[in-house]
Amino acid sequence: MQRGQRDVLVTRPAAAVLGHPVAHSLSPVLHTAAYRQLGLDWDYTRFDVPEAEWQRFWARRGGEPQWRGFSVTMPLKPAAARAAGRCTELVRALGVANTLTLRPDATVVADNTDVTGIMAAVLAAGEVPETPRCAILGGGGTAAAALAALHRLGAARIDGFVRSRARSGTVTRAAHRLGAPLGLHPWQRAAERLADYDVVVVTLPPGGADGLAGEVAAAGRTTAGVLLDVAYDPWPSPLARAWADTGGRIAPGIDMLVFQAVDQVRWFTQGSAEHPVPHEDRVTAAMCRAVGRPERSIAPRVRRARPVA
Repeated sequence: MQRGQRDVLVTRPAAAVLGHPVAHSLSPVLHTAAYRQLGLDWDYTRFDVPEAEWQRFWARRGGEPQWRGFSVTMPLKPAAARAAGRCTELVRALGVANTLTLRPDATVVADNTDVTGIMAAVLAAGEVPETPRCAILGGGGTAAAALAALHRLGAARIDGFVRSRARSGTVTRAAHRLGAPLGLHPWQRAAERLADYDVVVVTLPPGGADGLAGEVAAAGRTTAGVLLDVAYDPWPSPLARAWADTGGRIAPGIDMLVFQAVDQVRWFTQGSAEHPVPHEDRVTAAMCRAVGRPERSIAPRVRRARPVA
């Protein structure tokens, strides 16, 4: 943890978001809205945990009885997958986890709810073909989650545009484990080809794809596809604006954040994401309102999901 950061004394059931940096995270807003809607007197906080401090943090906090779960953001997702005593099939395939659930029997379960979050956000933006043509910008841990999501949505092949093949091991390993055909292409070819796809997922940090905006606009091509930019602050991103100007539909990153948090609430309150929480439609609506988004349904992601290979 950063020097000077205070420990948080918690006696009620609690959960938290972990990452570095984490001050910008909207997870506390989303989870607090959900637990209030459920009538639960829970605390949800945040801890700024640099990667080098993970082991010390987990050794101390992981065994404290008040914790029900942790939402995990970068750069801690690989460490979270390794810390769990049990990993879902999805985490075993991807090698990264964004959700750690601490069950009453002291079992720690790792899952990756980014996958269903991406699926739900894309489907909320509009109709997607049964076998969509799909592309991913980036090659890291979030790209691996996007790969799994697009595979579940029915993509027969997924194209990835990366700046460095050498730094794309996470997504290429995930493709092999999932049985999802992945083709990697140079970043320089992205702008000219993006309009060909039904779904494009941008998995880069804020600003990481801004340079493509002018190239997409200059290409002068129209599209009816969906672009999801997982970075939600600032919004809209230059690439999202350029995509909308070409006729495309936008799936804001904040929608992905909401939908992945719904599954985290399932995990933390029920020990599993298999079943909805009580009145989940109202819970989702409360979370959307808390971050100024329309009150959306998550039902489409259930209809289109398919098992991980």
